[in-house]
Amino acid sequence: MSIPKITTASVKVMRSFDYCHFEVALGLTHDIAITKGEVDDLRKDAARLADKAVEQYKIAKANFALLAEDEARMRREAKVVAELRARPELLPEDKARVKAFNDHKFRKRYSYEDDWEHEE
Repeated sequence: MSIPKITTASVKVMRSFDYCHFEVALGLTHDIAITKGEVDDLRKDAARLADKAVEQYKIAKANFALLAEDEARMRREAKVVAELRARPELLPEDKARVKAFNDHKFRKRYSYEDDWEHEE
């Protein structure tokens, strides 16, 4: 009797941190047999991804206190930008201010900590 060959493997890694649940599931399929080492590498990759999610969560939580202050500043800046946009022509420094405001809104909506360099 021969030992059956494994051609499909999946791993699931779950992490809990600070009442939040992070889960990563990865799968692997080959036409030839999959080794235990390949499955173990898959598990390690999933664990690294879950750990990265936890680290990003920690960073976001640490920055949360700064968000309220930043939000108030951005509301004030939005009023200034609205007034600037009402002008028929903008000076270069006014255009830069409008662009900085729009860039900040974009980063806030679409950012992951590892996707862009942020100012400290």
